[in-house]
Amino acid sequence: MAQVTLQVNGMSCQHCVNAVETALKEIGASGKVDLANNAVTVDYDESKITLEQVKEAIEEQGYDVV
Repeated sequence: MAQVTLQVNGMSCQHCVNAVETALKEIGASGKVDLANNAVTVDYDESKITLEQVKEAIEEQGYDVV
């Protein structure tokens, strides 16, 4: 398993948290949003999911991964 913390702009409320965490779960990753720091810590299996797929799942929800 790999773990990465990504800086994500545009998240501001519980709806944002739910949207990002659910999108990550749908691709087989586990995410924990930290609204105070505009960050998402993601655990994922590198043999099944790429970092690019993780970023795309977040960006598809309307947020910017920086």
